[in-house]
Amino acid sequence: MLFILLFYIGCPAPKTADLSSDAGRSFTRRDALALGLILIIYSAVAFYNLGDTKAPQSFHHFEAGESVELDLGREQTVSSLMLYTGLNTGSYTVEYSHDGEYWYTAATVEQNYAALFKWVSAEFSDGVDADTRYIRLTADRELFLGEVAVKAANGSLIECTTTATELFDEQSIVPDYQYYLNSTYFDEIYHARTAYEHIQGVNPYEISHPPLGKLIIAFGIKLFGMTPFGWRFSGVLFGVGMLPVLYVFLKKMFGGFAVPACGTAIFAFDFMHFTQTRIATIDTYAVFFILLMYLFMYLYVNGGRLRHLALSGVFFGIGVACKWTCLYAGAGLAVIWLIHWIRRLKDGCGARRFIKNCLFCLVFFVVIPCLVYYVSYFAYGTAKGMHGVGMFFTKEYADIVIENQKFMFTYHSGVHSEHPYSSRWYQWVLDIRPILYYLLYFNDGTRSSFGAFLNPVLCWAGLVAIVICAYLAVKRRDKVSAFIVIGYLAQLLPWVFITRTTFEYHYFPSAVFLTLAVCRIFSLMRTETKYWKANVYGLTALAIILFAVFYPVLSGQPVNSELATRLLKWIPSWPF
Repeated sequence: MLFILLFYIGCPAPKTADLSSDAGRSFTRRDALALGLILIIYSAVAFYNLGDTKAPQSFHHFEAGESVELDLGREQTVSSLMLYTGLNTGSYTVEYSHDGEYWYTAATVEQNYAALFKWVSAEFSDGVDADTRYIRLTADRELFLGEVAVKAANGSLIECTTTATELFDEQSIVPDYQYYLNSTYFDEIYHARTAYEHIQGVNPYEISHPPLGKLIIAFGIKLFGMTPFGWRFSGVLFGVGMLPVLYVFLKKMFGGFAVPACGTAIFAFDFMHFTQTRIATIDTYAVFFILLMYLFMYLYVNGGRLRHLALSGVFFGIGVACKWTCLYAGAGLAVIWLIHWIRRLKDGCGARRFIKNCLFCLVFFVVIPCLVYYVSYFAYGTAKGMHGVGMFFTKEYADIVIENQKFMFTYHSGVHSEHPYSSRWYQWVLDIRPILYYLLYFNDGTRSSFGAFLNPVLCWAGLVAIVICAYLAVKRRDKVSAFIVIGYLAQLLPWVFITRTTFEYHYFPSAVFLTLAVCRIFSLMRTETKYWKANVYGLTALAIILFAVFYPVLSGQPVNSELATRLLKWIPSWPF
Protein backbone atom coordinates (compact mmCIF):
# COMPACT_ATOMS: atom_id res chain seq x y z
CA MET A 1 0.00 0.00 0.00
CA LEU A 2 2.94 2.32 0.71
CA PHE A 3 3.99 2.26 -2.92
CA ILE A 4 0.66 3.82 -3.93
CA LEU A 5 0.98 6.61 -1.36
CA LEU A 6 4.54 7.38 -2.47
CA PHE A 7 3.43 7.46 -6.08
CA TYR A 8 0.52 9.75 -5.28
CA ILE A 9 2.79 12.39 -3.70
CA GLY A 10 4.48 13.06 -7.02
CA CYS A 11 1.70 12.00 -9.34
CA PRO A 12 1.47 14.30 -12.36
CA ALA A 13 -1.70 14.91 -14.33
CA PRO A 14 -2.68 11.92 -16.47
CA LYS A 15 -1.71 12.17 -20.07
CA THR A 16 -4.44 12.38 -22.67
CA ALA A 17 -2.92 9.50 -24.59
CA ASP A 18 -3.21 7.33 -21.51
CA LEU A 19 -6.98 7.87 -21.46
CA SER A 20 -7.93 7.52 -25.09
CA SER A 21 -5.23 5.79 -27.11
CA ASP A 22 -5.93 2.32 -28.49
CA ALA A 23 -2.24 1.44 -28.43
CA GLY A 24 -1.61 -1.81 -26.61
CA ARG A 25 -5.32 -2.57 -26.16
CA SER A 26 -5.50 -5.41 -28.67
CA PHE A 27 -5.57 -8.92 -27.25
CA THR A 28 -2.27 -10.68 -28.00
CA ARG A 29 -0.91 -14.19 -27.75
CA ARG A 30 0.93 -13.14 -24.60
CA ASP A 31 -2.38 -12.06 -23.07
CA ALA A 32 -3.96 -15.37 -24.03
CA LEU A 33 -1.14 -17.31 -22.36
CA ALA A 34 -1.32 -15.22 -19.17
CA LEU A 35 -5.09 -15.45 -18.95
CA GLY A 36 -5.01 -19.17 -19.73
CA LEU A 37 -2.48 -19.77 -16.96
CA ILE A 38 -4.54 -17.80 -14.44
CA LEU A 39 -7.69 -19.69 -15.43
CA ILE A 40 -6.04 -23.11 -15.16
CA ILE A 41 -4.50 -22.44 -11.77
CA TYR A 42 -7.54 -20.75 -10.30
CA SER A 43 -9.97 -23.36 -11.66
CA ALA A 44 -7.91 -26.18 -10.16
CA VAL A 45 -7.85 -24.48 -6.77
CA ALA A 46 -11.52 -23.46 -6.85
CA PHE A 47 -12.94 -26.83 -7.90
CA TYR A 48 -10.69 -28.80 -5.54
CA ASN A 49 -12.64 -30.08 -2.52
CA LEU A 50 -15.69 -28.15 -3.64
CA GLY A 51 -18.03 -30.84 -2.37
CA ASP A 52 -18.94 -34.49 -2.68
CA THR A 53 -20.03 -35.62 -6.12
CA LYS A 54 -22.28 -38.26 -4.58
CA ALA A 55 -25.24 -37.87 -2.25
CA PRO A 56 -28.51 -39.79 -1.82
CA GLN A 57 -30.66 -39.23 -4.88
CA SER A 58 -33.64 -41.47 -4.14
CA PHE A 59 -36.03 -40.35 -1.41
CA HIS A 60 -38.77 -42.08 0.50
CA HIS A 61 -41.94 -40.01 0.57
CA PHE A 62 -43.42 -40.11 4.06
CA GLU A 63 -47.07 -39.23 4.41
CA ALA A 64 -48.09 -37.46 7.62
CA GLY A 65 -48.12 -40.04 10.42
CA GLU A 66 -46.54 -42.78 8.28
CA SER A 67 -44.11 -45.16 9.98
CA VAL A 68 -41.27 -47.22 8.52
CA GLU A 69 -39.86 -50.19 10.44
CA LEU A 70 -36.27 -51.37 10.19
CA ASP A 71 -35.27 -54.92 11.04
CA LEU A 72 -31.64 -55.34 12.15
CA GLY A 73 -31.86 -59.13 11.77
CA ARG A 74 -30.96 -59.77 15.39
CA GLU A 75 -30.64 -57.81 18.58
CA GLN A 76 -27.65 -55.49 18.29
CA THR A 77 -26.19 -52.47 20.06
CA VAL A 78 -27.09 -49.24 18.27
CA SER A 79 -25.16 -46.06 19.07
CA SER A 80 -26.84 -43.61 16.68
CA LEU A 81 -28.68 -43.06 13.45
CA MET A 82 -27.71 -40.76 10.59
CA LEU A 83 -30.44 -39.44 8.33
CA TYR A 84 -30.05 -37.61 5.03
CA THR A 85 -32.91 -35.17 4.82
CA GLY A 86 -34.82 -34.08 1.73
CA LEU A 87 -37.62 -31.62 1.08
CA ASN A 88 -40.27 -30.38 3.52
CA THR A 89 -39.98 -29.69 7.21
CA GLY A 90 -41.15 -31.62 10.23
CA SER A 91 -39.75 -34.26 12.56
CA TYR A 92 -39.29 -38.00 12.96
CA THR A 93 -39.91 -39.94 16.13
CA VAL A 94 -37.32 -42.70 16.52
CA GLU A 95 -38.50 -45.76 18.46
CA TYR A 96 -36.91 -49.11 19.22
CA SER A 97 -38.27 -52.54 20.08
CA HIS A 98 -36.86 -55.90 21.12
CA ASP A 99 -39.74 -57.95 19.78
CA GLY A 100 -41.55 -55.73 17.26
CA GLU A 101 -44.58 -55.44 19.54
CA TYR A 102 -43.62 -53.12 22.37
CA TRP A 103 -42.01 -49.84 21.29
CA TYR A 104 -40.01 -47.28 23.28
CA THR A 105 -39.07 -43.75 22.24
CA ALA A 106 -35.34 -43.24 21.68
CA ALA A 107 -35.06 -39.80 20.09
CA THR A 108 -36.71 -37.13 17.96
CA VAL A 109 -35.01 -35.89 14.79
CA GLU A 110 -35.89 -32.45 13.47
CA GLN A 111 -36.01 -31.91 9.72
CA ASN A 112 -36.36 -28.14 9.92
CA TYR A 113 -35.57 -25.45 7.35
CA ALA A 114 -31.91 -25.35 8.42
CA ALA A 115 -31.42 -29.11 8.17
CA LEU A 116 -32.39 -29.96 4.61
CA PHE A 117 -30.08 -31.93 2.32
CA LYS A 118 -27.86 -32.57 5.31
CA TRP A 119 -26.74 -35.58 7.25
CA VAL A 120 -28.28 -35.24 10.71
CA SER A 121 -27.63 -37.52 13.68
CA ALA A 122 -29.98 -39.08 16.21
CA GLU A 123 -28.06 -40.11 19.30
CA PHE A 124 -29.72 -42.63 21.59
CA SER A 125 -30.27 -40.56 24.74
CA ASP A 126 -29.04 -41.55 28.19
CA GLY A 127 -31.23 -44.17 29.82
CA VAL A 128 -32.30 -45.65 26.48
CA ASP A 129 -31.63 -49.35 25.96
CA ALA A 130 -29.21 -49.39 23.02
CA ASP A 131 -29.69 -53.13 22.45
CA THR A 132 -32.51 -53.61 19.98
CA ARG A 133 -33.58 -55.51 16.91
CA TYR A 134 -36.24 -53.16 15.50
CA ILE A 135 -36.25 -49.43 14.86
CA ARG A 136 -39.26 -47.40 13.75
CA LEU A 137 -39.31 -43.94 12.17
CA THR A 138 -42.58 -42.00 12.23
CA ALA A 139 -42.98 -38.70 10.37
CA ASP A 140 -45.24 -36.07 11.88
CA ARG A 141 -46.06 -34.62 8.45
CA GLU A 142 -45.29 -35.08 4.74
CA LEU A 143 -41.51 -35.43 4.47
CA PHE A 144 -38.85 -36.73 2.10
CA LEU A 145 -35.96 -38.76 3.51
CA GLY A 146 -33.03 -39.87 1.40
CA GLU A 147 -31.09 -42.38 3.46
CA VAL A 148 -30.84 -43.89 6.94
CA ALA A 149 -27.61 -45.21 8.45
CA VAL A 150 -27.82 -47.31 11.61
CA LYS A 151 -24.48 -47.27 13.40
CA ALA A 152 -23.09 -49.79 15.86
CA ALA A 153 -21.06 -48.90 18.93
CA ASN A 154 -17.81 -49.06 16.91
CA GLY A 155 -19.22 -46.78 14.22
CA SER A 156 -19.77 -49.50 11.61
CA LEU A 157 -23.01 -49.67 9.64
CA ILE A 158 -25.64 -52.22 10.61
CA GLU A 159 -27.48 -53.88 7.75
CA CYS A 160 -31.25 -53.51 7.87
CA THR A 161 -34.23 -54.78 5.93
CA THR A 162 -37.30 -52.64 5.32
CA THR A 163 -40.09 -52.11 2.84
CA ALA A 164 -38.85 -48.54 2.28
CA THR A 165 -35.91 -49.62 0.14
CA GLU A 166 -35.01 -46.04 -0.84
CA LEU A 167 -33.69 -45.55 2.68
CA PHE A 168 -30.97 -48.20 2.32
CA ASP A 169 -30.02 -48.22 -1.37
CA GLU A 170 -27.04 -45.85 -1.12
CA GLN A 171 -25.25 -47.03 2.02
CA SER A 172 -21.83 -46.86 0.34
CA ILE A 173 -21.88 -43.05 0.45
CA VAL A 174 -22.80 -42.69 4.12
CA PRO A 175 -20.16 -40.39 5.70
CA ASP A 176 -18.62 -40.65 9.15
CA TYR A 177 -20.00 -37.25 10.16
CA GLN A 178 -21.72 -34.16 8.78
CA TYR A 179 -19.29 -31.89 6.95
CA TYR A 180 -19.51 -29.05 4.45
CA LEU A 181 -18.33 -31.52 1.79
CA ASN A 182 -21.47 -33.67 2.21
CA SER A 183 -24.15 -31.24 3.40
CA THR A 184 -25.57 -27.76 2.89
CA TYR A 185 -24.21 -24.90 5.02
CA PHE A 186 -25.09 -21.26 5.68
CA ASP A 187 -27.55 -19.83 3.09
CA GLU A 188 -27.25 -22.90 0.89
CA ILE A 189 -30.10 -24.18 3.05
CA TYR A 190 -32.25 -21.65 1.18
CA HIS A 191 -30.80 -21.29 -2.29
CA ALA A 192 -29.73 -24.85 -3.10
CA ARG A 193 -33.03 -26.13 -1.78
CA THR A 194 -35.00 -23.63 -3.87
CA ALA A 195 -33.00 -24.47 -6.99
CA TYR A 196 -33.95 -28.11 -6.48
CA GLU A 197 -37.59 -27.14 -5.93
CA HIS A 198 -37.58 -25.32 -9.26
CA ILE A 199 -36.36 -28.51 -10.92
CA GLN A 200 -39.05 -30.54 -9.16
CA GLY A 201 -41.75 -28.05 -10.13
CA VAL A 202 -42.90 -27.32 -6.58
CA ASN A 203 -43.51 -24.03 -4.81
CA PRO A 204 -40.16 -22.44 -3.91
CA TYR A 205 -39.21 -21.87 -0.29
CA GLU A 206 -36.75 -18.99 -0.74
CA ILE A 207 -38.66 -16.09 -2.30
CA SER A 208 -36.81 -13.16 -0.75
CA HIS A 209 -34.71 -12.70 -3.92
CA PRO A 210 -35.58 -12.84 -7.63
CA PRO A 211 -35.46 -16.35 -9.13
CA LEU A 212 -32.81 -16.23 -11.85
CA GLY A 213 -29.82 -16.85 -9.58
CA LYS A 214 -31.44 -19.99 -8.19
CA LEU A 215 -32.27 -21.14 -11.70
CA ILE A 216 -28.57 -20.84 -12.54
CA ILE A 217 -27.75 -22.94 -9.46
CA ALA A 218 -30.28 -25.47 -10.76
CA PHE A 219 -28.19 -25.81 -13.93
CA GLY A 220 -25.36 -27.38 -11.93
CA ILE A 221 -27.82 -29.65 -10.12
CA LYS A 222 -29.22 -30.84 -13.44
CA LEU A 223 -25.70 -31.71 -14.58
CA PHE A 224 -24.35 -33.37 -11.43
CA GLY A 225 -27.41 -34.22 -9.38
CA MET A 226 -28.55 -32.83 -6.04
CA THR A 227 -25.07 -33.13 -4.57
CA PRO A 228 -22.80 -30.57 -2.88
CA PHE A 229 -20.67 -30.42 -6.02
CA GLY A 230 -23.79 -30.03 -8.14
CA TRP A 231 -25.34 -27.14 -6.24
CA ARG A 232 -21.97 -25.33 -5.99
CA PHE A 233 -20.82 -25.96 -9.55
CA SER A 234 -22.49 -22.97 -11.21
CA GLY A 235 -21.04 -20.54 -8.68
CA VAL A 236 -17.47 -21.66 -9.34
CA LEU A 237 -18.11 -21.69 -13.08
CA PHE A 238 -19.25 -18.06 -12.97
CA GLY A 239 -16.37 -17.21 -10.61
CA VAL A 240 -13.97 -18.56 -13.22
CA GLY A 241 -15.94 -16.73 -15.91
CA MET A 242 -15.39 -13.40 -14.18
CA LEU A 243 -11.67 -13.61 -14.89
CA PRO A 244 -11.66 -13.36 -18.71
CA VAL A 245 -14.31 -10.63 -18.50
CA LEU A 246 -12.15 -8.68 -16.08
CA TYR A 247 -9.02 -9.24 -18.16
CA VAL A 248 -10.72 -7.83 -21.25
CA PHE A 249 -12.07 -4.94 -19.16
CA LEU A 250 -8.59 -4.08 -17.88
CA LYS A 251 -7.10 -4.53 -21.33
CA LYS A 252 -9.58 -2.11 -22.88
CA MET A 253 -9.23 0.33 -20.01
CA PHE A 254 -5.44 0.40 -19.55
CA GLY A 255 -3.82 -1.56 -22.37
CA GLY A 256 -0.44 -3.24 -22.07
CA PHE A 257 0.22 -6.62 -20.52
CA ALA A 258 1.31 -6.25 -16.90
CA VAL A 259 -1.69 -4.25 -15.68
CA PRO A 260 -4.48 -6.55 -16.95
CA ALA A 261 -2.52 -9.70 -16.08
CA CYS A 262 -1.69 -8.56 -12.55
CA GLY A 263 -5.11 -7.06 -11.93
CA THR A 264 -6.83 -10.28 -12.96
CA ALA A 265 -4.50 -12.33 -10.77
CA ILE A 266 -5.17 -10.09 -7.76
CA PHE A 267 -8.92 -10.45 -8.23
CA ALA A 268 -8.70 -14.17 -8.92
CA PHE A 269 -6.96 -14.79 -5.60
CA ASP A 270 -9.04 -12.40 -3.60
CA PHE A 271 -10.46 -14.11 -0.53
CA MET A 272 -14.03 -12.95 -1.14
CA HIS A 273 -13.99 -13.98 -4.78
CA PHE A 274 -12.77 -17.45 -3.85
CA THR A 275 -15.05 -18.15 -0.87
CA GLN A 276 -18.18 -16.48 -2.20
CA THR A 277 -18.18 -18.27 -5.54
CA ARG A 278 -17.83 -21.66 -3.79
CA ILE A 279 -21.06 -21.34 -1.83
CA ALA A 280 -24.43 -21.93 -3.48
CA THR A 281 -25.82 -18.42 -3.06
CA ILE A 282 -26.77 -15.83 -5.65
CA ASP A 283 -24.24 -13.03 -5.03
CA THR A 284 -21.78 -14.52 -7.52
CA TYR A 285 -24.18 -14.07 -10.42
CA ALA A 286 -24.93 -10.48 -9.49
CA VAL A 287 -21.21 -9.63 -9.50
CA PHE A 288 -20.66 -11.45 -12.80
CA PHE A 289 -23.34 -9.41 -14.54
CA ILE A 290 -22.20 -6.18 -12.86
CA LEU A 291 -18.80 -6.79 -14.44
CA LEU A 292 -20.39 -7.24 -17.86
CA MET A 293 -22.73 -4.27 -17.65
CA TYR A 294 -19.88 -1.95 -16.66
CA LEU A 295 -17.54 -3.36 -19.30
CA PHE A 296 -20.00 -2.56 -22.08
CA MET A 297 -20.88 0.85 -20.63
CA TYR A 298 -17.17 1.64 -20.56
CA LEU A 299 -16.83 0.60 -24.19
CA TYR A 300 -19.82 2.77 -25.11
CA VAL A 301 -18.70 5.98 -23.39
CA ASN A 302 -15.21 5.55 -24.86
CA GLY A 303 -16.19 5.70 -28.50
CA GLY A 304 -18.23 2.54 -28.66
CA ARG A 305 -21.40 1.81 -30.56
CA LEU A 306 -25.03 1.48 -29.63
CA ARG A 307 -24.66 -2.29 -29.41
CA HIS A 308 -22.36 -1.81 -26.43
CA LEU A 309 -24.96 0.35 -24.71
CA ALA A 310 -27.63 -2.23 -25.54
CA LEU A 311 -25.57 -5.08 -24.08
CA SER A 312 -24.94 -3.06 -20.94
CA GLY A 313 -28.70 -2.73 -20.52
CA VAL A 314 -29.39 -6.40 -21.21
CA PHE A 315 -26.83 -7.55 -18.64
CA PHE A 316 -28.24 -5.03 -16.20
CA GLY A 317 -31.63 -6.69 -16.61
CA ILE A 318 -30.21 -10.18 -16.18
CA GLY A 319 -28.33 -9.06 -13.08
CA VAL A 320 -31.40 -7.55 -11.44
CA ALA A 321 -33.27 -10.81 -12.11
CA CYS A 322 -30.57 -12.47 -9.98
CA LYS A 323 -30.41 -9.97 -7.11
CA TRP A 324 -31.72 -6.49 -6.41
CA THR A 325 -28.24 -5.17 -5.56
CA CYS A 326 -27.75 -4.83 -9.31
CA LEU A 327 -30.17 -1.90 -9.11
CA TYR A 328 -27.41 -0.02 -7.30
CA ALA A 329 -25.08 -0.86 -10.18
CA GLY A 330 -27.73 0.44 -12.55
CA ALA A 331 -27.76 3.77 -10.74
CA GLY A 332 -24.01 4.03 -11.30
CA LEU A 333 -24.47 3.28 -14.98
CA ALA A 334 -27.08 6.03 -15.22
CA VAL A 335 -24.70 8.57 -13.68
CA ILE A 336 -21.89 7.57 -16.07
CA TRP A 337 -24.24 7.75 -19.05
CA LEU A 338 -25.56 11.16 -17.98
CA ILE A 339 -22.07 12.62 -17.54
CA HIS A 340 -21.13 11.26 -20.96
CA TRP A 341 -24.07 12.99 -22.61
CA ILE A 342 -23.58 16.26 -20.74
CA ARG A 343 -20.08 16.34 -22.21
CA ARG A 344 -21.37 15.51 -25.67
CA LEU A 345 -24.02 18.21 -25.51
CA LYS A 346 -21.40 20.73 -24.43
CA ASP A 347 -19.29 19.64 -27.42
CA GLY A 348 -22.15 20.51 -29.77
CA CYS A 349 -24.00 17.22 -30.10
CA GLY A 350 -27.61 17.97 -31.00
CA ALA A 351 -30.48 17.56 -28.53
CA ARG A 352 -32.25 15.35 -31.08
CA ARG A 353 -29.52 12.69 -30.83
CA PHE A 354 -29.74 12.89 -27.05
CA ILE A 355 -33.50 12.28 -27.11
CA LYS A 356 -33.05 9.31 -29.46
CA ASN A 357 -30.46 7.86 -27.11
CA CYS A 358 -32.83 8.35 -24.18
CA LEU A 359 -35.48 6.34 -26.02
CA PHE A 360 -32.88 3.70 -26.84
CA CYS A 361 -31.99 3.44 -23.17
CA LEU A 362 -35.66 3.25 -22.26
CA VAL A 363 -35.89 0.10 -24.36
CA PHE A 364 -32.67 -1.59 -23.23
CA PHE A 365 -32.47 -0.44 -19.61
CA VAL A 366 -36.17 -0.52 -18.73
CA VAL A 367 -38.37 -2.46 -21.15
CA ILE A 368 -36.08 -5.41 -21.86
CA PRO A 369 -34.89 -5.75 -18.22
CA CYS A 370 -38.54 -5.75 -17.10
CA LEU A 371 -39.33 -8.48 -19.60
CA VAL A 372 -36.32 -10.55 -18.50
CA TYR A 373 -37.30 -10.08 -14.87
CA TYR A 374 -40.94 -10.98 -15.54
CA VAL A 375 -40.13 -14.11 -17.54
CA SER A 376 -37.62 -15.30 -14.92
CA TYR A 377 -40.58 -16.20 -12.69
CA PHE A 378 -41.65 -19.02 -15.00
CA ALA A 379 -40.74 -21.64 -12.38
CA TYR A 380 -43.21 -20.01 -9.98
CA GLY A 381 -45.88 -20.36 -12.64
CA THR A 382 -44.96 -23.97 -13.36
CA ALA A 383 -45.28 -24.78 -9.66
CA LYS A 384 -48.86 -23.45 -9.86
CA GLY A 385 -49.68 -25.73 -12.78
CA MET A 386 -49.23 -23.15 -15.55
CA HIS A 387 -47.35 -24.07 -18.72
CA GLY A 388 -46.33 -22.62 -22.06
CA VAL A 389 -45.92 -19.07 -23.32
CA GLY A 390 -49.54 -18.36 -22.57
CA MET A 391 -48.99 -18.29 -18.83
CA PHE A 392 -47.03 -15.03 -19.12
CA PHE A 393 -50.20 -13.29 -20.29
CA THR A 394 -52.43 -14.46 -17.47
CA LYS A 395 -53.50 -12.40 -14.48
CA GLU A 396 -52.53 -15.25 -12.17
CA TYR A 397 -48.91 -15.16 -13.35
CA ALA A 398 -48.78 -11.37 -13.13
CA ASP A 399 -50.16 -11.52 -9.60
CA ILE A 400 -47.42 -13.99 -8.60
CA VAL A 401 -44.73 -11.57 -9.78
CA ILE A 402 -46.33 -8.49 -8.22
CA GLU A 403 -46.98 -10.14 -4.86
CA ASN A 404 -43.41 -11.38 -4.70
CA GLN A 405 -42.09 -7.84 -5.18
CA LYS A 406 -44.21 -6.67 -2.25
CA PHE A 407 -42.96 -9.54 -0.11
CA MET A 408 -39.30 -8.93 -0.97
CA PHE A 409 -39.49 -5.23 -0.16
CA THR A 410 -41.21 -5.89 3.17
CA TYR A 411 -38.85 -8.73 4.02
CA HIS A 412 -35.60 -6.88 3.36
CA SER A 413 -36.73 -3.71 5.10
CA GLY A 414 -37.58 -5.79 8.16
CA VAL A 415 -34.38 -7.84 8.58
CA HIS A 416 -33.03 -6.49 11.86
CA SER A 417 -32.24 -9.66 13.79
CA GLU A 418 -28.89 -9.85 15.53
CA HIS A 419 -26.22 -12.07 14.03
CA PRO A 420 -22.78 -12.82 15.51
CA TYR A 421 -21.06 -12.07 12.19
CA SER A 422 -23.08 -9.11 10.96
CA SER A 423 -21.16 -5.95 10.07
CA ARG A 424 -21.65 -2.45 8.72
CA TRP A 425 -20.28 -0.76 5.64
CA TYR A 426 -17.53 1.12 7.49
CA GLN A 427 -16.22 -2.22 8.73
CA TRP A 428 -16.18 -3.66 5.22
CA VAL A 429 -13.93 -0.98 3.77
CA LEU A 430 -11.26 -1.80 6.38
CA ASP A 431 -11.75 -5.58 6.48
CA ILE A 432 -12.63 -5.41 10.16
CA ARG A 433 -15.39 -8.02 10.49
CA PRO A 434 -15.41 -11.05 8.16
CA ILE A 435 -18.42 -13.33 8.10
CA LEU A 436 -17.67 -16.87 9.26
CA TYR A 437 -19.61 -19.33 7.09
CA TYR A 438 -18.45 -22.59 8.59
CA LEU A 439 -16.62 -23.92 11.64
CA LEU A 440 -16.04 -27.51 12.78
CA TYR A 441 -13.61 -28.66 15.47
CA PHE A 442 -12.00 -32.11 15.31
CA ASN A 443 -10.82 -34.24 18.20
CA ASP A 444 -7.18 -34.05 17.09
CA GLY A 445 -6.95 -30.31 17.76
CA THR A 446 -7.56 -29.23 14.20
CA ARG A 447 -10.51 -27.35 12.79
CA SER A 448 -12.20 -26.72 9.47
CA SER A 449 -13.47 -23.21 8.80
CA PHE A 450 -13.92 -20.57 6.18
CA GLY A 451 -15.21 -17.05 5.99
CA ALA A 452 -15.77 -14.25 3.52
CA PHE A 453 -13.63 -11.11 3.51
CA LEU A 454 -11.32 -9.35 1.12
CA ASN A 455 -7.65 -10.09 0.66
CA PRO A 456 -5.99 -7.31 2.73
CA VAL A 457 -3.93 -6.35 -0.31
CA LEU A 458 -7.02 -5.65 -2.38
CA CYS A 459 -9.04 -4.17 0.48
CA TRP A 460 -6.47 -1.77 1.91
CA ALA A 461 -4.49 -0.90 -1.21
CA GLY A 462 -7.77 -0.68 -3.12
CA LEU A 463 -9.24 1.79 -0.64
CA VAL A 464 -6.20 4.05 -0.97
CA ALA A 465 -6.43 3.69 -4.75
CA ILE A 466 -10.11 4.70 -4.68
CA VAL A 467 -9.20 7.85 -2.73
CA ILE A 468 -6.50 8.70 -5.26
CA CYS A 469 -8.88 8.05 -8.15
CA ALA A 470 -11.43 10.36 -6.53
CA TYR A 471 -8.78 13.08 -6.35
CA LEU A 472 -7.79 12.53 -9.99
CA ALA A 473 -11.43 12.57 -11.07
CA VAL A 474 -12.25 15.83 -9.31
CA LYS A 475 -9.03 17.82 -9.55
CA ARG A 476 -7.65 16.55 -12.84
CA ARG A 477 -10.81 15.48 -14.64
CA ASP A 478 -9.54 11.95 -15.19
CA LYS A 479 -12.40 10.18 -16.96
CA VAL A 480 -11.19 6.66 -16.18
CA SER A 481 -10.82 7.42 -12.49
CA ALA A 482 -14.28 9.01 -12.43
CA PHE A 483 -15.77 5.92 -14.04
CA ILE A 484 -14.21 3.69 -11.37
CA VAL A 485 -15.20 5.87 -8.43
CA ILE A 486 -18.80 6.16 -9.61
CA GLY A 487 -19.05 2.38 -9.92
CA TYR A 488 -17.57 1.91 -6.45
CA LEU A 489 -19.81 4.46 -4.77
CA ALA A 490 -22.89 3.06 -6.52
CA GLN A 491 -22.24 -0.27 -4.79
CA LEU A 492 -21.25 1.13 -1.38
CA LEU A 493 -23.30 4.27 -0.72
CA PRO A 494 -26.74 2.58 -0.61
CA TRP A 495 -25.53 0.44 2.30
CA VAL A 496 -24.67 3.58 4.26
CA PHE A 497 -28.39 4.37 4.50
CA ILE A 498 -29.73 0.81 4.76
CA THR A 499 -30.56 -0.10 8.36
CA ARG A 500 -31.24 -3.83 7.92
CA THR A 501 -28.77 -6.46 9.13
CA THR A 502 -25.82 -6.53 6.73
CA PHE A 503 -22.77 -8.70 6.19
CA GLU A 504 -19.29 -8.51 4.70
CA TYR A 505 -20.37 -10.35 1.54
CA HIS A 506 -22.44 -7.30 0.56
CA TYR A 507 -19.06 -5.69 -0.24
CA PHE A 508 -18.30 -8.31 -2.90
CA PRO A 509 -19.43 -6.15 -5.89
CA SER A 510 -17.19 -3.35 -4.65
CA ALA A 511 -14.18 -5.66 -5.03
CA VAL A 512 -14.53 -5.27 -8.80
CA PHE A 513 -14.01 -1.51 -8.57
CA LEU A 514 -11.26 -1.80 -5.97
CA THR A 515 -9.42 -3.93 -8.53
CA LEU A 516 -10.00 -1.35 -11.25
CA ALA A 517 -8.76 1.40 -8.93
CA VAL A 518 -5.55 -0.46 -8.08
CA CYS A 519 -4.99 -1.05 -11.79
CA ARG A 520 -5.57 2.63 -12.51
CA ILE A 521 -2.66 3.43 -10.21
CA PHE A 522 -0.64 0.67 -11.88
CA SER A 523 -1.30 2.24 -15.28
CA LEU A 524 -0.17 5.68 -14.12
CA MET A 525 2.95 4.22 -12.56
CA ARG A 526 3.71 2.53 -15.85
CA THR A 527 3.97 5.89 -17.60
CA GLU A 528 5.44 7.99 -14.81
CA THR A 529 7.86 5.88 -12.73
CA LYS A 530 11.02 4.04 -13.70
CA TYR A 531 10.66 1.00 -11.45
CA TRP A 532 6.92 0.51 -11.80
CA LYS A 533 7.22 -3.22 -12.52
CA ALA A 534 8.70 -3.91 -9.09
CA ASN A 535 5.63 -2.36 -7.46
CA VAL A 536 3.07 -3.94 -9.79
CA TYR A 537 4.48 -7.45 -9.74
CA GLY A 538 5.45 -7.15 -6.08
CA LEU A 539 1.93 -6.26 -4.94
CA THR A 540 0.49 -9.04 -7.10
CA ALA A 541 2.91 -11.56 -5.60
CA LEU A 542 1.99 -10.39 -2.10
CA ALA A 543 -1.71 -10.89 -2.83
CA ILE A 544 -1.08 -14.44 -4.07
CA ILE A 545 1.17 -15.25 -1.09
CA LEU A 546 -1.51 -14.06 1.35
CA PHE A 547 -4.06 -16.23 -0.44
CA ALA A 548 -1.80 -19.24 0.09
CA VAL A 549 -1.28 -18.35 3.75
CA PHE A 550 -4.99 -17.87 4.43
CA TYR A 551 -6.09 -20.78 2.22
CA PRO A 552 -7.04 -23.06 5.15
CA VAL A 553 -9.57 -20.54 6.51
CA LEU A 554 -10.94 -19.88 3.04
CA SER A 555 -11.39 -23.48 1.93
CA GLY A 556 -12.26 -25.53 5.02
CA GLN A 557 -8.95 -27.37 4.87
CA PRO A 558 -8.29 -28.83 8.37
CA VAL A 559 -5.57 -26.90 10.17
CA ASN A 560 -4.22 -26.76 13.70
CA SER A 561 -6.57 -24.50 15.65
CA GLU A 562 -3.98 -22.82 17.85
CA LEU A 563 -1.54 -22.27 15.00
CA ALA A 564 -4.22 -20.80 12.74
CA THR A 565 -5.32 -18.38 15.44
CA ARG A 566 -1.77 -17.22 16.15
CA LEU A 567 -0.88 -16.71 12.49
CA LEU A 568 -4.13 -15.50 10.93
CA LYS A 569 -5.97 -13.52 13.58
CA TRP A 570 -4.43 -10.20 12.55
CA ILE A 571 -7.31 -8.19 13.99
CA PRO A 572 -9.15 -9.16 17.22
CA SER A 573 -12.49 -9.15 15.38
CA TRP A 574 -11.32 -11.71 12.80
CA PRO A 575 -13.04 -15.01 13.73
CA PHE A 576 -10.08 -17.33 13.03
